[in-house]
This record gives sequence, structure tokens and C-alpha cells, in this order.
Amino acid sequence: MKITNYYPVIMTRDVQGTADFYIRNFGFEALFTADWYMHLQSIENAHVTLAILDGTHTTIPESGRRTVGGLLLNFEVEDPDALYAQFQAAGLPILKAICDEDFGQRHFITADPNGVLIDVIKPIPPTAEFAGQYEASVLPG
Repeated sequence: MKITNYYPVIMTRDVQGTADFYIRNFGFEALFTADWYMHLQSIENAHVTLAILDGTHTTIPESGRRTVGGLLLNFEVEDPDALYAQFQAAGLPILKAICDEDFGQRHFITADPNGVLIDVIKPIPPTAEFAGQYEASVLPG
């Protein structure tokens, strides 16, 4: 099997409001817009896409119709400190303050209007304790 694409779909009660959040704060644009579904793509990277879906829409089997829960999205960025300051100024919730983690991340965590956690990350070199757990080719320089 050859997978040709992959993207998360956030099921929500507020398609437009959720899409607006990602457009405004993460640089997405809408490629498809309907009142029940929006497909978003990063302005800076065409491989980064996200969909927003009305969780009660009939395209979803009745047993699965609900809103999102228990989801964490990771966004790797070049400058998490700049986004941290920007998000603080915009009044976004900061659920975990920016910090360096021994396992090799500089990051902070915020949330979208649905409560989806968003981990904004920049890979950094891990401590020696964690470096051995990585495949050498993926270690940040």
C-alpha cells in the first residue's frame, strides 16, 4: 500500500470559527469551503494540511458523530519563542509555558477553541541521556 497523503480532521460544532483560528494563528488558507467542511493548507508548506468537519454531518457514520476530544496536534516551527510571544499577546491560552525538554524539544502548549491541544515545537539537541534513544540520522544538529 502506498499512502499518498495524510491529514487530521477536527470534528467540531463550529467549522468556520475553528478554521478561522488556524488561518489566523498558524498561517493556513482554505482550499475548500462548505458550511460543514473546510480543507486548510499551510501558506508556507503545501504538505501541511488540516481539515475541519461538522461533527454531526451525515458523511460520518451515526455511531461516530461527535466533536473532537483527546487530541494533541504537534506543529514543528522554526521559532517557537516568537509564536509564544505572539500567542500570549493575542490572549491564546498557554497551558504549558515555553521550555527546553531533555528529550530534545523547545516547546509550549496552547489549545484551539475546541480544546484541541497544540504543541508548538522546535527540535533541539537532546541530553546525552536521551540521545541514544534516537536513530542517529534524525538528531537535530
